[in-house]
Amino acid sequence: MAKELAYAFITPYNLIKSRTGGIIARLLARAESLELVGARMYAPSDAMIEEYKGTLDEKEAETPEILKSLKTYLDDNLRPNNRRGIINRGLLLLFEGENAVEILHRVTGTFSWSSRHGDTIRGTYGDYLTVEGGGTYYFEPGLLVGVTRKACRKQLEIFAKYAASDGGVLENIIPFEENEKPRVQTTLVILKPENFNKPSARPGNIIDVFSRTGLYIVGAKILHMSVAQAREFYGPLRREFPERLKFLVEKKIREELAPKLGFNISPAKISQMADVLKEDNAEYEFNKIVEFMTGCHPASIKSRAEENMPGPAKCLALLYRGVDAVAKIREVLGPTDPKKAGGGTVRSDYGADLMKNGAHASDSPENALRERKIIGLAGNEPPDILPIIRHHLTEI
Repeated sequence: MAKELAYAFITPYNLIKSRTGGIIARLLARAESLELVGARMYAPSDAMIEEYKGTLDEKEAETPEILKSLKTYLDDNLRPNNRRGIINRGLLLLFEGENAVEILHRVTGTFSWSSRHGDTIRGTYGDYLTVEGGGTYYFEPGLLVGVTRKACRKQLEIFAKYAASDGGVLENIIPFEENEKPRVQTTLVILKPENFNKPSARPGNIIDVFSRTGLYIVGAKILHMSVAQAREFYGPLRREFPERLKFLVEKKIREELAPKLGFNISPAKISQMADVLKEDNAEYEFNKIVEFMTGCHPASIKSRAEENMPGPAKCLALLYRGVDAVAKIREVLGPTDPKKAGGGTVRSDYGADLMKNGAHASDSPENALRERKIIGLAGNEPPDILPIIRHHLTEI
């Protein structure tokens, strides 16, 4: 059976309530046969909402009342000037696999009394409360998904059509108090490849830790870093490595070389030998990072074209915005070495070593901007989800 493309759109209310991590954890763990292939933030326009509403019919809900509630919900929550007065910021996630539409719908759950149990995403993060005698009292879907293949196709077409105008980096839609504005920053977080080695709730759980900062997610993309991108991204580390990692060379000489020689080597001579070898060690350690982040060893690259090709390793890049964003993110991230990280931090709970330490976070607003430009989250890039959607719409 051919692979399908399906979507999950996390609603503005659940983003505001910092339920994003929990929902993503459920999606990745419960829809384990599907692959997360795309991510993009949206702030839907009135035109986009009108077109989306036009795709909904009685198959989208169990009853006419639920369908009516869903359409009203879109008007009250996802329009730019909505009745509830909330920021209409939502997160689109694209999933690929056999029976993707059916699987995502099953994991998401339906709108009914039975969905109040926590076995589905809507059972945990959604609400459908009715009044005695009929009518809806409170309605929150948690996330939007395509219920049928036909509807999903139409809705993906809408997300593609409005990807550039209504989607992307949403730095300018978050309001801040005047006294806060000088301290508002946007910082980059990258969930590293080890989080995607197998289907699990781990990426969502890490996002849940970052949600403690109270910052806003304003950008998202699935990242397959090329060797060229990794070299540029980690270039500052390469320049630091000769001196910063010289101690590793000294340790190897002292613990591995000296015993084999059968005589002691003075600290001064060990330092001299390390000076000779520190550049080679730096290149070796740097290439390990590049290979880990891309899935390609630099030595395997034979041409400039190969160097710029996306690697097989997958990451999730997120932009967080708010007051003192850089410091807040790095506080809950923890130090590079997971062994030195405090309890409850990302690297303490999810890190294994200096490289497989859960996530990367920018260390300054200036570096955040530099890194964003390298990976394509500066805000002016063409929507990277368009080729994915168009490929599948052509095949459907």
